[in-house]
Amino acid sequence: MTKIHSTAIVDDGAQIGEGSHVWHWVHVCGGARIGRGCSLGQNVFVGNRATLGNNVRVQNNVSIYDNVHLEDDVFCGPSMVFTNVINPRAHVSRKDEYRDTHVRRGASLGANSTVVCGVEIGSYALIGAGAVVTRDVAPYALMTGVPARRAGWVCQCGVILPKGTGRQACPECGSQYDISPDTCKPVPTVQATTA
Repeated sequence: MTKIHSTAIVDDGAQIGEGSHVWHWVHVCGGARIGRGCSLGQNVFVGNRATLGNNVRVQNNVSIYDNVHLEDDVFCGPSMVFTNVINPRAHVSRKDEYRDTHVRRGASLGANSTVVCGVEIGSYALIGAGAVVTRDVAPYALMTGVPARRAGWVCQCGVILPKGTGRQACPECGSQYDISPDTCKPVPTVQATTA
């Protein structure tokens, strides 16, 4: 069952999937598309041309502007920031210049991080608290700093993988990855067959 708090404003036409929760003082614009099982924390804004997949978690004080697209299982930490114009001016309308931002499945964006428009954040990447993302981020990358730089690789479960290249295993869940200087790829698990 979808739950919408009495203080939230959901404009006509907005699509909100089954089992989603819209909390205090949220504003969802009429063109927004929100999947199943999502949670929008206090004081969240979702624009007309924003899309959220299933099971997306948006913590308090996050604005998801037009042309921001979050795939399934994305986590947005408290007060993190998206943009949609690269060179804003109050006296110049640039609504026809919005740049698309894509956050791929399972990525996490830490508290107070900033994602400059026009980038793609790869699947299961982890953006550290306060980091400023100004360029595309590889899948499974751990990004920290201003501007954000890769500080390592992370498992799908969110644990930092051991340093080095070659085959590495997650110290918590045991999942294995093939790591090169620029990529991290999960090793497919082989299912045992029964006769």
